[in-house]
Amino acid sequence: MIEPNENASFVCKMEDVLDLYHEPYDPQRPVICFDESNKDLHKHVRDPLPARPGAVARYDYTYERNGTRNLFMMSEPLTGWRHVDVTKRRRKQEFVEQMRSLVDEHYPDAVRIRVVLDNLSSHQRYAFYEFLPPAEANRLLSKLEFHFTPEHGSWLNMAEIEFSALTTECLDRRIPDAATLRAEVAAWERTRNDDNSDIDWQFTTDDARIKLRQLYPTNHD
Repeated sequence: MIEPNENASFVCKMEDVLDLYHEPYDPQRPVICFDESNKDLHKHVRDPLPARPGAVARYDYTYERNGTRNLFMMSEPLTGWRHVDVTKRRRKQEFVEQMRSLVDEHYPDAVRIRVVLDNLSSHQRYAFYEFLPPAEANRLLSKLEFHFTPEHGSWLNMAEIEFSALTTECLDRRIPDAATLRAEVAAWERTRNDDNSDIDWQFTTDDARIKLRQLYPTNHD
């Protein structure tokens, strides 16, 4: 539930993201949605019974926990590109490394990369200076422009749509270990990128002012 005194902040961040989504495509200033999730790893205790005519494969209900892995999702909705990295942790240093790869590996020719993300404690500009030399931190930050979704507004991040597809099409089953997870995620990524599966985002600032008008402050002196 959003408190009344938080409405102005929510609306400001929401409209910033919505306006960004409806700017014309600019390859020099790409819009990238970035998000994080995780996957529990479960090993089979007994081998599953293979499928046979008239019966699907069957899995024992018991399993052995085998840790958890973090998933970083970056997606450019207008071009139908996405990339997923599997890591052990999701601390500030992992966030900085994700942003470095975005700048140097995925978009080296971009003038400015506009990143939509939520305001986690690890998503801080100062983190670059904690883990990188000052000149390198400044170089990366000069090419990154962060647009934070509001609290209770994670639905504004289109990377969540990609995570939903990843879960439904790839992760909605037991995966025993990190190596298998990386292989399965990489295969899903290749298939989805080859299909150019873009996201047709329709919700606009004008829509928000009508459908979410209860969030807009009404005291205008």
